[in-house]
Amino acid sequence: MKHINSLKTNRDFQTVYNKKISFANRLLIMYIRPNHLEEHRLGISVSKKVGNSVIRHKFARMVRESFRLNRDLLEGYYDIVVIARQSAKDKNYHEIESAMLHLFKLHKILK
Repeated sequence: MKHINSLKTNRDFQTVYNKKISFANRLLIMYIRPNHLEEHRLGISVSKKVGNSVIRHKFARMVRESFRLNRDLLEGYYDIVVIARQSAKDKNYHEIESAMLHLFKLHKILK
């Protein structure tokens, strides 16, 4: 199992946001930016409006696992920021995964 590299600093997140390439569906908002690191980096943002810390961490784990299982389907290497919408708090893993794959298709980064 390969480790998922993550965006950690505010500067990393702001760099992706400033590129302004984003798509959204009813559960997620996704920003992407091509990088030249030969690896994907994932950042997850979940507001307190979505729920308490248990719900926010559960959501982050589902997004991370969905990304881990599907990252081989992506062309190129990207910095990706996934933002949760309030409607995502009651969803299961398969709904989150489906929403992520939908956004990958909208960004046209699937193989």
